[in-house]
Amino acid sequence: MSPQQAIEMILTRQLASYLALPIFVVDPEGMLVFYNEPAEPILGKRFDETGAMPMSEWSTIFQPTDEAGVALAPTALPLALALAEQRPVHRAFWIHGLDNVRRHIEATCLPLIGQTRGFLGAVALFWEVVGR
Repeated sequence: MSPQQAIEMILTRQLASYLALPIFVVDPEGMLVFYNEPAEPILGKRFDETGAMPMSEWSTIFQPTDEAGVALAPTALPLALALAEQRPVHRAFWIHGLDNVRRHIEATCLPLIGQTRGFLGAVALFWEVVGR
């Protein structure tokens, strides 16, 4: 994170690092700035290996699809909608992790609103759906 990053984003990343729930954090432009250790097995690589990536990359690299295997448009992803519409969004869908394993996930995505700087980005809280 840059020194110019809002304190709320720094604290969000810090909180994410303490939680057992997989979390993905993006800035207002959709740049991935962090995902935590519990997200790594689902996404297929450690954040240290992928680093930051623009929305144009993370929205396609995991090859998101619906239940029927139809590709989801980057703008249809819950995190992209939370960014664009600045509202909470929830959806179940499938991804291919960077380890090439297809996984069924659910994601709840929330906009981040700062006290002084307004819209700061969004977070995706997600988990693998097992046994359905």
